[in-house]
Amino acid sequence: MLYLERIRNLREDKDLTQTDIAKILNCSQRVYSDYECGKVAISVENLMVLANYYDVSLDYLTGRTNKKEMNK
Repeated sequence: MLYLERIRNLREDKDLTQTDIAKILNCSQRVYSDYECGKVAISVENLMVLANYYDVSLDYLTGRTNKKEMNK
């Protein structure tokens, strides 16, 4: 799934740890790690939080487009 690669790449591009993002999502590092590995499905709500945090579109996160910018 493309979103797994995208959430990992966006995190690494900002030099953030899984623990940093887990705090933003109000979950444990282990749960966030499971999201990135695809062991646990990430909720739409959490994808929206990540899209807002990284200032990218939800369509970009989910692989519907390669355009990062949100429609403003």
